[in-house]
Parts: sequence; C-alpha cells; structure tokens
Amino acid sequence: MNLSLILGIPLLTALAVLFARGPRAVRWTSFIGSLVQVAAVLYLFVAFTQERRNERSALLFEQQKDLLASMGISFHLGVDGISIAMLLLTSLVVVAGVLVSWGVEKMTKEFFLLLQVLALGAYGFFLAQDLFVLFFFLEVAVIPKYLLISIWGSGKKDYAANKLALMLMGASALVLVGILGVYFSTPLESRTFDLPKLAQISFTSQSQSLFFPFLFAGFGVFTALFPFHTWVPDGHSSAPTAGSMFLAGISMKLGGYGALRVAVYLLPEGAREYANIIIVLSSIAIIYGAFATMMQKDLKYMNAYSSISHCGFVLLGIGMLTKTAVTGAVLQMVSHGLMTALFFAVIGMIYERTHTRTIGEMQGLLKVMPFTVTILFIAGLTSLGLPGFSGFVSEMTVFVGAWQKEDLFFRGATLVATFSIVVTAVYILRAVGQIAMGPVSSGMENLKDASWNEKLAAIVL
Repeated sequence: MNLSLILGIPLLTALAVLFARGPRAVRWTSFIGSLVQVAAVLYLFVAFTQERRNERSALLFEQQKDLLASMGISFHLGVDGISIAMLLLTSLVVVAGVLVSWGVEKMTKEFFLLLQVLALGAYGFFLAQDLFVLFFFLEVAVIPKYLLISIWGSGKKDYAANKLALMLMGASALVLVGILGVYFSTPLESRTFDLPKLAQISFTSQSQSLFFPFLFAGFGVFTALFPFHTWVPDGHSSAPTAGSMFLAGISMKLGGYGALRVAVYLLPEGAREYANIIIVLSSIAIIYGAFATMMQKDLKYMNAYSSISHCGFVLLGIGMLTKTAVTGAVLQMVSHGLMTALFFAVIGMIYERTHTRTIGEMQGLLKVMPFTVTILFIAGLTSLGLPGFSGFVSEMTVFVGAWQKEDLFFRGATLVATFSIVVTAVYILRAVGQIAMGPVSSGMENLKDASWNEKLAAIVL
C-alpha cells in the first residue's frame, strides 16, 4: 500500500474544507474526509496483518525519496505494529472529534480546517522514518493546538494557549538538539537522519549519555513528564471539546511514541543509564496526578490531571525496559487515547446542556440524559482500570512487565504505581456518582440527551 495516501487524505480534506461553501458543507466535507481516513487506515491494518505473516522485516510498505541527499534527508515512510496502533487511534479520534464539533458556529471553516491539519501532523509523525521529517510533522501538530485554544477556547484561554505553545516549543527545541546531536555523532561520510540506518550505528557511551536526556525530556514534555506537566491541565480545561480530545487522545501520544521510537530505540545505553530517573519521575507523576485529580471540582480539570497520572504509566513502562512493560506502555497509549477522548467528549456534551462543569452543581442526570451518563460511566470505569475494559489490560501489562525486574527499587516503584488505582477509583466513583444519582438538580429536569452525531462519536470511541 502507498503510505502517502494516508497523508494525502487529510491534506485533500483540508483543501476541500477550505473551498466548501457554508457551515453545513464544511461539516459534511470534514466528516466524509474523516471517514475516508478511517477506511484507509483500516485497509492498511488488514494489509499489514496479511503481509506480516510472510514478511518479518521491521518495517513494511516502506517508501523513500531523497529530499536533500547531501545532508541525508529523505521522505522515508514505513509502518510497524506500534505505528499501526497509533494510526488507528488517530483516525478514530479524528472522526469522533469532527462529530462532537458539529455545533461549532464561530469560524466553522477555520475550525474544521485546523482539525484536519492536526490530523495530518499526527499521521505524518507516526509514519515518518526520517528524523528531519518526523520533527517537521511534530511541529505541524503543535501549531493548530495554539489556535484552537486561543480562538475557540474558554476561561483563561490566552494564558493556556501561550503556556502550551511555549512549553511544547521548548520541548521541540530539546528534541531538535537531540536529533542534531545524534546526526553529528555519526561518521561524516555516513551522516543521515534515516531512523533504520541510524539504528545500525553503535553510538559511543558518551554520545548516548549526552543526547538521550534531550530526546527523552523533549518528547516527555508532550507526555506530561513530571515536572514539565503543567501545560496539561490549563490546556485541556481551556480548549474546545474537540481540542481537548485531540490534545489528550493524540498529541500526548506523540511524546510517548517519540520517546520510544527515537530516544530508546536509537540510544539504548542512554536509556539504561537514565532508567532509574525515568521510573522515579513516572512514579511521581502517577501518584501526584491521582491525588491532584481527587481534589478537582471541575470535570475538565479532573480529566486533565487524570491524564497526567495515566500517561505516567506510559513512561513507567518505557523506563522499565522489559518487553512486557514496553508492550503495556503502547497499550496504555491506545487505551488512554480512546478513553480520555471519550471522557472529554461526554464532558462537552454535559457542559453544552448544563452550562457548568462543576461536579457539585449536577445531580441525577442519569434520569434525564441516560445515554450520555451511561457513556460517562463507561469512560470512568475504563479510567479506574476495571477488568473487562482497556484500562485494566494496559495497566496490568505494565505492572507485570515492571514486576519482572526483581530489584527492590523497581518493585517498590511498581507498588507505588499500583496504589494509584485505589485513588483513581475514589475520584471516579465519587464524581460519576454525584453527577448521575439522586434527585435531578433544579433547572435540569428538561435537558436533552445526546444528539445523533454525539451518540455516533461516543460509540466510535
């Protein structure tokens, strides 16, 4: 399959949205384009699984074209099991985000255009096998976030947008330093940005120790690495519903994927050297995020701080450096992407009708909004890791992989991480119970349940 097609669809959709006339045409153009993206990624997934039966090479469906051959830059695309998972996640969140945004009236064309540009950046990032191209698509995925928050956001949206942009651009600068460090650490005659070729090179211990922190910390900021997590609650709480879905469901996965695909893959000795620091910071993020979530009274802030805790499991799994733990980290990226996008979608539905996100001001909504609150229950139970839901599968895999390391330090960190499950159960059950149960709050007796587009978005996720 030609992987350029996966990039071409959101690009063509964005152009079609740009020339569409009227809000209705814009919405349907964006929706149909998003459905085509899902279909293309599903086709790629089927083709990948069939090809994998016979072909055992690391990457499939590779295509490569020189851009600046003298500098070793090429437009190199390829997929493996991890990138396929991220592509599937992205396509589902994109179509759900478009559906949830059906009622956007302010600058409708520009809004849906930015969603498609954000999707293009994410697809390109997960497909890129050249560090220069990967970095380019990382930046493409950052710019729309600032605009989505600053134009369509709420609350302290200018502060949140500026904070997000500054922190993520700072993180990108760290990534760029790491990429250039890796590039210039290779022999002059074989310098390249090509990931598979760089993986064949044995970098010196000194180079790995020097440049691994730049790469891992840079990508880690995108994944709410403690203490560089502070953009997450402000950004999520101020973003429009689709913006929050994209930020938590896709953008935070760029960091986890980059940390694994670039930092750990290219610099394994550096990863082993700094593994203990990664584990400590991840464990702090998991516990801190869980306790901070328990103190929140705003639904969006609750889900934002919860994302810090859940993304801590991604970095913990990567830091443990066992096959099972890394597998759990990838599963957690997919699980959290779907779960938190669903959570933000439901929060948006509730806020649009009640005009409040304060948990204490809502009660008995299960009686008047049965579908919406049922979805809220499902998202909550996934978040707390109830067996039968994806949250349990991914977190349990991280725990099993972490426990395989018999040292007291690693097992202690694992026990600390597992304790967060109890805290998560407390804040999820308390919040959902308050919103769903009891007599209906005054003035909320006649609220309408989810519309067709909102139901379809929830079902997809």
